[in-house]
Amino acid sequence: MDIKILVATHKKYWMPKDKVYIPIQLGKSIHEDLGILGDNTGENISKKQPYYSELTAIYWAWKNLKADYIGINHYRRYFSKERGFLFKEGDKNKILKYDDFRKILAEYPIILPKKRNYYIVSRYKQYKNAHNINDLLYCRNVLKELYPEYVQDFDKVLNEKSGHILNMFVMRYDIFSNYCQWLFSILFELEKYLNLEGYSQYQQRVYGYLAERLLDVWLSHNKLNYKEVNYTVIEKINWKKKILKFLRNNLVNRSVI
Repeated sequence: MDIKILVATHKKYWMPKDKVYIPIQLGKSIHEDLGILGDNTGENISKKQPYYSELTAIYWAWKNLKADYIGINHYRRYFSKERGFLFKEGDKNKILKYDDFRKILAEYPIILPKKRNYYIVSRYKQYKNAHNINDLLYCRNVLKELYPEYVQDFDKVLNEKSGHILNMFVMRYDIFSNYCQWLFSILFELEKYLNLEGYSQYQQRVYGYLAERLLDVWLSHNKLNYKEVNYTVIEKINWKKKILKFLRNNLVNRSVI
């Protein structure tokens, strides 16, 4: 079973040595060369990385990589044998390896990280409070224009209080190819309508944020079977800061541009 999982990064960082992982530099055409494989060879959208984030690696894999299964992790976040958020000795050893993926993929065509629960707000309201809601509404309009049969799923997913985020997955190649064709046709059309002038560096990664929501729309509509797996973050997180930011965004109910 040929499984290739990209590890998307924009800076020099520790990388796992298992054969399943392929480090890839995001936005290599516009950033300092890190000396590893980049998203700027073959057919690519490397220059869009400030707006598409890790999606430039996903696009590159779609156009340039062949394998039975293709996936993506982040340089700090990996599928793991157990959930872990606070760095501790040994966390890196719990990152899934080739044999772990092979066993799961023998039964399931897709691997996803376990859902994030927002508890007090819907995904629609969470987006409204954390980003520019007009971008999400434009996305719905484009979806209605290109794929009207998906709009009902879009509304259902955005009314839920949990979902898959991070743009992390492993997919069987045919499923991966179909997903990318659908996703990027929406995002490229959406570029005609969004004006990102004045957005912060954080907020301008809008196409990456929208893709996180669209993944569940696509899964819902196509009723695809998948396995949810733990994921770990291999460095310390300031949870006090993250929780306060979430509560501020969602209790004060304001958008941050």
